[in-house]
Amino acid sequence: MKKKQIFLTLIAVLVFAIGVQAQSTNDSTGTPKKYQAKAPTTKAFGKEAFTSSNTTTIRWLGMAGFLVNSRGTTFMIDPLLEGYDMPLLMNFPIKPKDVPHLDAVFATHSDNDHYSVATFKDLASVTKQFHSTIYVDSLMKNDGLHSYGHYIGETFNVGKISVRLTLADHAWQNSFPKPGQRYYEPGDACGFWFNTPDGSIWAPGDSRFMQEQLHMPIPDAILFDYSEDAAFHSGLEGAVKIANAYPNTPLILGHWGFVDAPDFIPFNGDPERLKKLVLNPERIIVLAPGEPFTLKRSKKL
Repeated sequence: MKKKQIFLTLIAVLVFAIGVQAQSTNDSTGTPKKYQAKAPTTKAFGKEAFTSSNTTTIRWLGMAGFLVNSRGTTFMIDPLLEGYDMPLLMNFPIKPKDVPHLDAVFATHSDNDHYSVATFKDLASVTKQFHSTIYVDSLMKNDGLHSYGHYIGETFNVGKISVRLTLADHAWQNSFPKPGQRYYEPGDACGFWFNTPDGSIWAPGDSRFMQEQLHMPIPDAILFDYSEDAAFHSGLEGAVKIANAYPNTPLILGHWGFVDAPDFIPFNGDPERLKKLVLNPERIIVLAPGEPFTLKRSKKL
C-alpha cells in the first residue's frame, strides 16, 4: 500500500511539473510561444561615454542604433531611443535628454526604426549636424533638422573622421505600393564607411544581399545588420556570405533581440545560428545594449 501511495505521489508531482512547464511556454491565450533570441540585459550609460579618450569605442544602442566615440568625436548611427510603435524586450541604454553632445547623427534610410523623428528632434539641440541620403535629407529638412544629403560614394569629414556612403538596397516600399506613393530609388538608402584614427567601421545598413558587399576594403569592424529576413535584408545566407568575405573582422550585431515580436522575422535573428555557419565565430560580438567595445585594427590578409 505504501509503495502505491509513493507511486501516485510521484505521478502527481510529474503532472504538476508538466503543467508548470506548459504555462511557461504559453501566452495568456494558451497559444505556445515561439522562441525568440533576446539581447543581454541593458547596461545604461551617461555622460562618461561622450568624454575624450585615446581610443575609439562603439556602443550598441539597441535596435539598429550605435554610438561611436572616436577620441572625443562622437556620433550616432540610426539612433532610436524613444517612441517606437512595437513592444520592446529591453530598455534603451540612454535617453535623448541625457545625451550631452554629438558631432553628428547619421540615418541609413527613412524607416522609423532608423530615422526616428522623435529621437532625432530631441537630439537636435545637442547635435551639430545630421547626414543621410538626398531623399532622407529632404525629410529631415522638413522636420527642421540641420541636415545634409549625400550621394552614394560621396565622401566628407566629421572632425577627424572620414565618412563615405556605401550602396544599400532596401526599397521594400516598391513591393507594397500605396496610391500616390513615390518610387524608391537605389540611392534612397545607404550604408556608411567611417575611417577613424583607430581603424575603419562599416555600417552596411538594412539591405538585401548584394555582390558588391563582398568586395569592400577589409573593415576593422562591421556594425552588422543581422536579420534572417531574406526578403528585404541579407537573410541568414547573405549574412554568412558577408561575414565570411571578411573572416577576421569583428561583427557587432544589431537589429536583433530587442523587439518583442516572435512572429516578425526582420527583428528575430539568432546569433547562435550565425555562429555555427561563419568562419572564426568567436569574432561575433553580442553586446548588451550600452556595453562598450573598443575598436582595434584587424589583421589584413
